[in-house]
Amino acid sequence: MRKCALVTGSSRGIGRAVAIQLAREGWPVCINYIQHRDAAENLVRQLRSEGYSAIAIQADVADRQAVNAMVAAAETQLGPVELLVNNAGVAGQALFQDVTDEMWDRYMGVNLGGARNTIQAVLPHMLSEKRGCIVNVSSMWGLRGASCEVTYSCTKAALIALTRSLALELAPSHIRVNCVAPGVINTDMVQVLGQDVLDELAVQTPLGRLGTPEDIAHAVSFFASEKASFITGQVLTADGGFIV
Repeated sequence: MRKCALVTGSSRGIGRAVAIQLAREGWPVCINYIQHRDAAENLVRQLRSEGYSAIAIQADVADRQAVNAMVAAAETQLGPVELLVNNAGVAGQALFQDVTDEMWDRYMGVNLGGARNTIQAVLPHMLSEKRGCIVNVSSMWGLRGASCEVTYSCTKAALIALTRSLALELAPSHIRVNCVAPGVINTDMVQVLGQDVLDELAVQTPLGRLGTPEDIAHAVSFFASEKASFITGQVLTADGGFIV
């Protein structure tokens, strides 16, 4: 029997698609959210109605104590976390000279600190069992800078460095660490840009369309599967060719 899959920030968007994909592949899934309780609970009901095992737990991943409590609850209800998907994140646009301490600290706390908190919370069991899989969700902007998104890009680049370094550290314990770097994905997060901008971004994408949350879910699913059992420390860019 598989252990638990914890997907942070999974009440909506990419995280929701990842949770659904993993549940349908047999993983008991812990759906993490911070504000959208109704969406998280609706997803749990949907998955349970399809015969899958799922729970929803509220936690701000930037809060270490909240993360520890979430992991403990998930392990009690579903079993030890064997698959961790660090998807929770915040994004926004601002000129660098307008970036406040509050904005900088929040982005770092959620996008990077959140991954640190969740990984440290699930590692004791993974290390004791010498097995496990961690998938971090970065961004193509972590590979190539983005004007007016300096803070966001910094956090996503740091996630890639975390992935590569931690993969080397954990490889002797047979724990794999990989990263998916999405391009422009059609979620609520990018809808704020407006349709004209989204249309232009689709034109700039060589494959001629925006990505879907399911596109990223398939990439995460691959890293989580036995098909990727000899793959660690890698970054899979799923961006329709945007930064080739």
